[in-house]
Amino acid sequence: MLKQTLRGRYEDWIEITFEDITLGHRFIFVRSLKAIVGSKADHESLKPIAPYVPQEARKRAPETDVLPGDPPPATNAIKWVASLPKAPIPASISSILSTGSVSDMIMKLKRIVLPESLNLDSYSVHFKSLIWVEENRMEHDLHIYDMYNSLLVFKGASYRLEVPGLAEKRPSVLIGDSILVQRHGANSGKWFEGRVHYVHKEIVGLMFHKSFSNPDKNQRFDVRFKLNRHPLRRQHQALSSTFTPEHLLFPLQLHVHTRAEDATVITPHNRMLANNSRQLDAVSAIVNNPPGSVPFVVFGPPGTGKTVTIVESILQVLDANPQARILACAPSNSAADLIASRLMSLGTAKLFRLYAPSRVKEKVPDELLPFTRTNPGGYFTLPEKSVLPQYSVIVTTCVSAAFAHGIGMKRGHFSHIFVDEAGHATEPEVMIAVKTMADMSTNIVLSGDPKQLGPIIRSAVARHFQLDISYLERLMDREIYDTRRGHGVTIVKLTKNYRSHNAILKYPNERFYANELEPCADKKRTDFFLGSPLLVSSKFPIIFHAMAGKDDREASSPSFFNIEEISQVKAYVEALRADRRFGVSDQDIGIIAPYHAQCVKIRTSLKKIAEDIKVGSVEEFQGQERRVIIISTVRSSRDFVEYDLRHTLGFVANPRRFNVAVTRAQALLIVVGDPLVLSLDPLWRSFLNYVHINKGWKGVSITWDPLEPVREDGGYDAELREQGLADMNEFTRRMESLALGNVDDIDGAEDVDRPWREAE
Repeated sequence: MLKQTLRGRYEDWIEITFEDITLGHRFIFVRSLKAIVGSKADHESLKPIAPYVPQEARKRAPETDVLPGDPPPATNAIKWVASLPKAPIPASISSILSTGSVSDMIMKLKRIVLPESLNLDSYSVHFKSLIWVEENRMEHDLHIYDMYNSLLVFKGASYRLEVPGLAEKRPSVLIGDSILVQRHGANSGKWFEGRVHYVHKEIVGLMFHKSFSNPDKNQRFDVRFKLNRHPLRRQHQALSSTFTPEHLLFPLQLHVHTRAEDATVITPHNRMLANNSRQLDAVSAIVNNPPGSVPFVVFGPPGTGKTVTIVESILQVLDANPQARILACAPSNSAADLIASRLMSLGTAKLFRLYAPSRVKEKVPDELLPFTRTNPGGYFTLPEKSVLPQYSVIVTTCVSAAFAHGIGMKRGHFSHIFVDEAGHATEPEVMIAVKTMADMSTNIVLSGDPKQLGPIIRSAVARHFQLDISYLERLMDREIYDTRRGHGVTIVKLTKNYRSHNAILKYPNERFYANELEPCADKKRTDFFLGSPLLVSSKFPIIFHAMAGKDDREASSPSFFNIEEISQVKAYVEALRADRRFGVSDQDIGIIAPYHAQCVKIRTSLKKIAEDIKVGSVEEFQGQERRVIIISTVRSSRDFVEYDLRHTLGFVANPRRFNVAVTRAQALLIVVGDPLVLSLDPLWRSFLNYVHINKGWKGVSITWDPLEPVREDGGYDAELREQGLADMNEFTRRMESLALGNVDDIDGAEDVDRPWREAE
């Protein structure tokens, strides 16, 4: 009797050889033996709803006649004086991107469109072209959300449309956006534009032109989502500015100012900074840098308190000069909310949190509402133009920072422009504030970490031309931002980590941060799980749970999921919640998976036992932390002959995603995955070796020597392919030497998982 207690999939071959001694003949029967060890209930409830069949691209008839809809009042909540450029994609770029391979597109763009190099003269053309390339891809990717045969329900003054996936921003729809509809099967170029008046969970409220009517309640419609171009148009507006100071865009040593001798002495508001010399160095530099300095960078690796440093710097700038005016930005509303919440001590007379009119009030933290302004219709708006200059600090997103130029505020009004999480914004997004509102005296402060996630760029062509390289990262590659020579002058690298247990920090510290990070977190928090029965080694709070599952897909979705890993993740959650000694709540646990389908099915499996646990992609956890992080890596395959690192691991094998994922945990890190697949990537292989050497390995045994040095150039996928071929050849040779009986046959769109950038 075969017995296996470890979850996962197991397979092998059974060979039975028969020999007729009298005739001197031998023959063989071969059967594959496969077993699944796990929860039958999980497999039943999570199995594919239908076999995976790639979605065929439908031919989309052009929209030749679109009848405009009725815009919501939110679109008039702010009175703009500077008009946005239309900035349509030029025909030359559309033509290049319409046919051919990615390499063909790259070659043609180089030859026909893009400047030879990026410099002051080419800056605008370079980035405008890349924005158009990205827009083309964004528009293309929206097509996957086209809906056919959908119902429109008239209720009140608007039509309700149910949009599956809306709650997860797939697609992302904001108040004021446009959605096109036509009667199902019309197949004409005539469409009605519905303007979005409200968004609630998976329902949008649309209002059309007065000529649109739907008397038949059973009438079905085809639906298309239109790209919100406002963020792109704001970037084009900024790039069209003739303000291109070299000291901000391409700073050199000659641009670095000498600081005055009578420097302001820092007495920190936040006492935590008193024992952190690097944070104090950063604050001192920001406060004492003379007007018109080169951008100052706060390089903040995970858990080092870069946002705390930025907030302290803002307060100290105001202490030193009460007349200072500060614009504080971040790429996302959540990051901007964090800054604003930590500045609330300034009071409502000095702090203003600006939201786009499309922002839903329910998504705004209650404590920040007094720092906002709404109009009689309940939409977010601005105070009068005469009132805005009275605020010492205005906090908003990078995209919404366009408000200042849009309402006609004077260039140079802000003495300082801060951009937190700057590594997560594209350079043109940061330029919305810099190129429209800075003057030669404005000081720019950037904080972030180029070793973590960069901007979300959907176009492989735009990524090739480095649109995914942030302004922060580009500057940090320049000589004056060397972390040693530029310390305290142009840059400060924060090194005290206040988040993670040393064992969790050690590997990414060595791999990404030159082993300069110091574990300084509260030991009561980081040592919380030491001695837990879950751990393999009682003093090592990392578990790698090795298992072989099956990466599956369903229906027309190309996103992967792995039921075996879902069951194992669920088992860890149940064990954590059941052990009353540790008192772990849903809010203490975060679950990260690289594929949307895996996230959805994990949420489904946890609904009855721990529905408040956050489950999401790495991007959704950037800037966050949890007491426990569980990572499901998903990809698992036994098809050794077809192993290819890029296609097998997809974007699991991405150093920045890896870095963010493993550095979210404070006290316990659990990784569930297939070691044979993960070990193809040198970064993952080294991590698995680290865990195994420190006795954190659980599950199926390791199949290589963890003490053997890892080849950084990789090649493990090719090695496995060769081994697979060798095994097959040996199997074939043995079969051919026998009279064969009944032998079993040997079993022979990544962008769907890429999230969308915020547009408000």
